Amino acid sequence: MTPLKKYIRPGVLRNLLRKAAEMAGGGCSLAISFEGEVVIVEGSAPAAAFGEDGPGQISVPIHFDESHSGRLFMRRDEPDERVDCARLLDFTAYSIQELVDMERARRSIAEEALAKYRELALFHRSVPNINTSLHMRDVVNALIDECRLENYPGELGMIFLLEPSRKVFRLAVQFGFPFGTYLQPMVDSDLFHEVAVSGRGEIVNDLDKEDRWDNELPGLGSMILIPINSPNRCEGLLILASRKTGVFEAAHRRSLSTLASVAGISVSNAFNFEGVQKLMSAILQALAEAIDARDPYTAGHSERVAHLAVAFAHALNEAGGYRGGQFNDDELREIYYAGILHDVGKIGIKEDVLTKRTRLPERRMDVVRARFQLLGQFDDFDWGRAYECLCNVNRAMVPEAADLEYVRKLGTRVMRRNGADLRYLYDDELENLLLAYGNLTRDERREIQRHPAESERILQHIPMQDDFSHLLTIIRQHHERMDGSGYPDGIKGEEILLQSRLMAIVDIYDAVTQERHYKPAYTRSEAMKILQKEVDEGKLDAELTAFFLKNIENIESLSEQVKVTRATHLSALGNLANL
Repeated sequence: MTPLKKYIRPGVLRNLLRKAAEMAGGGCSLAISFEGEVVIVEGSAPAAAFGEDGPGQISVPIHFDESHSGRLFMRRDEPDERVDCARLLDFTAYSIQELVDMERARRSIAEEALAKYRELALFHRSVPNINTSLHMRDVVNALIDECRLENYPGELGMIFLLEPSRKVFRLAVQFGFPFGTYLQPMVDSDLFHEVAVSGRGEIVNDLDKEDRWDNELPGLGSMILIPINSPNRCEGLLILASRKTGVFEAAHRRSLSTLASVAGISVSNAFNFEGVQKLMSAILQALAEAIDARDPYTAGHSERVAHLAVAFAHALNEAGGYRGGQFNDDELREIYYAGILHDVGKIGIKEDVLTKRTRLPERRMDVVRARFQLLGQFDDFDWGRAYECLCNVNRAMVPEAADLEYVRKLGTRVMRRNGADLRYLYDDELENLLLAYGNLTRDERREIQRHPAESERILQHIPMQDDFSHLLTIIRQHHERMDGSGYPDGIKGEEILLQSRLMAIVDIYDAVTQERHYKPAYTRSEAMKILQKEVDEGKLDAELTAFFLKNIENIESLSEQVKVTRATHLSALGNLANL
């Protein structure tokens, strides 16, 4: 069932099959297969009764995408001449295909919006850094720093700038090459010349097969060349390279082109921000959905938090307000959009951190397994037991103390062979495996914890209406805790905005009641116990949490009403106080 969710919601599909069975007058079973496996059956017939060449049935194909397909089957227990089964089956298949195609289109739009926003976010971050000076040296150093900050795959980098008086490109700055390496021959290559003349970036992932490359800089395997263009000319070239082949992708060219355009415009001292800001405002809603979609386990989280937060605030209003204060319409809308946008900063978190399932990824565990097998051939070492223990630790949220101690001892074990020390486990592996709780290292947790501040930084470039004066503060503070243990600022108590304390409660509630890659979904009663534990530890506002727990059914009901009033832009949410 899981692969099918990508193309169509199973509940919608079941409803369609049920309606089709009803239209057939009963005595009819329908089923749908995905890649040859029957995944949904509606009717009395078992799944095994359906197949490509099964007797007493008819079927038509369903195309999910270019590489995945399935079939829609219909069986009748009793013939009924009043029903044209073939036409009914065709109509049902047509309806399913239309829904699949619409879902594919929606996902495509979301992916395009996310890709565009990555460019825009990078642009907004890099402009103040690169445009801090009109001195070219400062600009190119800032550009190199931005390249390093983005962690592009190339371990080598160069920037060549055009000397206007001599019309010659000269090396301005480099990184990764040994000190004293002469890099000027790069300018003599046909590849460099063509990119500079055409003004279009290029990726070459195997330089040995490139006709325009004559090994001007020996030892390079792949390269990406991006022109630094101003409105009037090519000011220079930004080049990242690697000794490996096949390391660069089209996305790298797009983002590097964005950086280079900022640098080029800073050289000519002219750029226009107005159009970009309008575009960013227009894609806020699509942005939140696209960010949630990075991880299928968090899909819809931002929207649910927005609905619950507004419902929570409205429930407080119904009960006379919080300490006598009422949320007005603008404040309710502000809370709504704070919920929608509270995780925007996750756009800057690396994918492998955001969706990390285990302490070490599967590929690294394969490497460890091969290493253990090899060492087991030369040492008195039960590699199978050791690897099984590592697998248990790798998957555990809270590993057994004995397993952690065993891993710790493995980390100290070294085999000396042919004059070399061969370690059983390396420092970066131990750092992940010896975590007492969870699967994130200190650096990874720190990266996750910077997303509220990153959200504020991204959104501060977008002009919001004056009535939303607390929006950025709510977003920045939604992970702060009453005892000061939260982040990013470690503020506590009444220093935390009321709306932020409210947001923290519903954020936790939605997170624990939804399945994540590291845990199952908790029931409402289990989630309530977790919230109460957070109160007992002094982390959540006790008064607000008590109200939330007491009125949880009413708040969830109100959140469904908020969902109906969902807006696509700031001015269309409506009068939420009249829910």
